[in-house]
Amino acid sequence: MKVAIVGGTGAFGRALAQRLAELGVDDVIVGSRDPDRARATAGELGVEGGRNQDIVGDAELVVLAVRSNATLETAANLADAIGNTPVLCVASDVRFTDAGVLPGRHQGSLAEEVARIVRAPVASGFQSFAAANVIDGDPGDALICGEDSDAKTRALELAERLGARAIDVGPLANSRALEGMTSVILNVNRRYKAHAGIRLTGLP
Repeated sequence: MKVAIVGGTGAFGRALAQRLAELGVDDVIVGSRDPDRARATAGELGVEGGRNQDIVGDAELVVLAVRSNATLETAANLADAIGNTPVLCVASDVRFTDAGVLPGRHQGSLAEEVARIVRAPVASGFQSFAAANVIDGDPGDALICGEDSDAKTRALELAERLGARAIDVGPLANSRALEGMTSVILNVNRRYKAHAGIRLTGLP
């Protein structure tokens, strides 16, 4: 599976590309708005790199791994280039306050908005993954939601390649819960100085 990581020079995108490269996944491409930066990061990781618009067209799965406040603008800018290529949105809208990390929205989700912007099928997942745990090969359970589409199928496959237990948690609207859980995990990480993830009990 050829994976294009939009925002592949950021902390999470870079961790994802690094781990996939270590696992011997050949078709990994990291993207950035700055093609020189993308190629520099790609050279360090042993993968391909290029401008975001140039890497998404030939991919089998586009991972939208830019910062949450840039997710919708990036999706709009890349919609034509992405075309019908399945998309995995890993972003969560959160707010950092003196009281702690809070959910950034009271209704809907970033992934649902991305699905309204692009023509391609969209899945949502990996919000509970810490970059450090991805690199270590122990990311926890991967909760993936989306309609019954190539996007969800390929996202589940990608999660399994990363060493996660891939769990289908239903339609894309459930991204509201996944994205909201990110603020909980970030608060836990701050309080306990950890890189927490999620594991569900009671499953085989």
